[in-house]
Amino acid sequence: MSSSQDSCYISLLGLAEHFRTSNPPEIKKSIQCLQALNSLNPPQKVEARTNLQIGQLLMAYTSNYDLARVHLEQAWTLAENILAFDDVKFVTASLLAQLYQQQDISSLPKSNKVLRKAIELSQSNVYWHCRLLLQLAQLHATNKQYGLAAELLSVGIDVSEEYNATFMKILFMLSKAMVLIVIRKTNEVSGILNQAGAIIETHLHNPHQKEYLKVFYLVLQVCYYLVIGQVKTVKPYLKLLQQSIQVIMAPNFPSDEAVANSGNSMENIMWLPKEQLYVLVYLVTVSHSMMAGYMDKAQKYTEKALSQIDKLKQAKNQPILYVFQIILMENIIMCRLVMGNKFIAIQEISFARDICLQSPNSRLAVTHSAQLHCLLGLYSMSISLFEHAERQFISCIEETHDKELKLFANLNLAIVYLRTKREQQLGTILEAISVESAQSLHNQALLGSFYYIQGLNSFYKSSFHDAKRFLRETLKMANSEDLNRLTACTLVLLSHVFLSIGNSKESMNMVTPAMQVASKIPDIHVQLWGSAILKDLHRMSRDSILETEAYNNHLAFSQTLLADHYKCTKSTEHNLINWFTGIPPPSTPGAGTSTAIPGSVMDMTTSSSMYSQ
Repeated sequence: MSSSQDSCYISLLGLAEHFRTSNPPEIKKSIQCLQALNSLNPPQKVEARTNLQIGQLLMAYTSNYDLARVHLEQAWTLAENILAFDDVKFVTASLLAQLYQQQDISSLPKSNKVLRKAIELSQSNVYWHCRLLLQLAQLHATNKQYGLAAELLSVGIDVSEEYNATFMKILFMLSKAMVLIVIRKTNEVSGILNQAGAIIETHLHNPHQKEYLKVFYLVLQVCYYLVIGQVKTVKPYLKLLQQSIQVIMAPNFPSDEAVANSGNSMENIMWLPKEQLYVLVYLVTVSHSMMAGYMDKAQKYTEKALSQIDKLKQAKNQPILYVFQIILMENIIMCRLVMGNKFIAIQEISFARDICLQSPNSRLAVTHSAQLHCLLGLYSMSISLFEHAERQFISCIEETHDKELKLFANLNLAIVYLRTKREQQLGTILEAISVESAQSLHNQALLGSFYYIQGLNSFYKSSFHDAKRFLRETLKMANSEDLNRLTACTLVLLSHVFLSIGNSKESMNMVTPAMQVASKIPDIHVQLWGSAILKDLHRMSRDSILETEAYNNHLAFSQTLLADHYKCTKSTEHNLINWFTGIPPPSTPGAGTSTAIPGSVMDMTTSSSMYSQ
């Protein structure tokens, strides 16, 4: 390279940087300077680096991802076989794989090829080797190839141990635990989390890094216990998580950049930025409140989390924020249905659908369509449109590979068949659920729900002895893990069983705590059912004052539900119940009779979407 050429390259690079860092940045001029440099036929290293810089600018400041891809592909082709050129080579590979994934949901082979080649080339650079292993594992997990993701993370654990990189080892271990939670290998999860927790406490000496990994660890502990339906057991971990996030969000806690740069290069990979961690803690808190039957708490935390997401979207609209948003919406919609707010629920289902369609490449419209069908099934069931409910649950079952979401839909489908007196279909589905639960069901809440439905079926058949047997088993499981709505539903059904066999004393002993728990949730359906039972009990005991009070309460609950029902059927969003499997959900133009027996088992588990992303 001649000195005059050298001066020209340096001048153009300096000018490009000047335009990039000016206030406001003049990105177009910066790119023009870099393109001018490339037109001078620079050496291969300079050309590769310049193409990388142009690709980075286009990705960061424009939506011209096609042109960004062209420059990054050129940079990768030039840099791939240059020795001692790691900073350009591996940054390019990482960005290119990321861009492929952003642009096209079916781009796994391209991303996979680039990352695997980069991993092969990076074996002498442990930092990039680990970073690329994490990225490829994430890619496979995003595409639901969880076995491949877990294998790569195991390789990462071994590499980190070989180089005595404790921070990275914990990161790989926790990431593997997260994948195992998704595929419900709960026995393995417990062992990995226990081991990782011990290493965090004893081998990490940087207090700020320790706090970050502690939040990751505690989030997984909470998710693990929610997945197996142990709502009571999770409480101490949830409390520790809420305390830990307050430490990280405190004004005197260093910025993400400061924490990442406080150690060596192997310790500068952050799981999530602190602002996103803050939202995630709200999210798992909402899931816990929903499962435990604290609907008011779930609503309060959802509103706070959604407000935080809106702020983050204004700063930088990242794909993960849509995932957080849709999971929060799934939980709050189920809360609305439990509380009898069906009109708000169908509007929020419509909003959830819009979030899916607005996500990058409408990706969530594909990955979350099963959950949307399930919510529409719950809504249809709540307004006694059983044919629509059946078709929505079947759509959910056909579209998901998630065993627990499938089981959740099947449990609700069983109630549809029970309510519509379709005994043959009910028998088939209960038998299938029984086989599934015996083989692989680890979720206490779902198992309790299954016993509840068997009790409900026995009650409908007037097999009161069997009904009591199943419901006592349900009550035992519900009480052991503070599953309040399952407790309320079981108590009110037991009360109805005792009323049916003429044991008014036991019936009153069951319905009284059922109404207390239901009013605390609050669950209007159990209150409606319980008030009808109380009316009959007080009539039997000839207490006209209490009978009138129970009648008035029953009438008030009925009128509230009927008024809400009428509003639902008149809303535009109500037409969503006609969207079934096989077609994309319709977009919003311009966007954005009550039953005595609770209409679904939405209370008995948390949404599995959180763990399917």
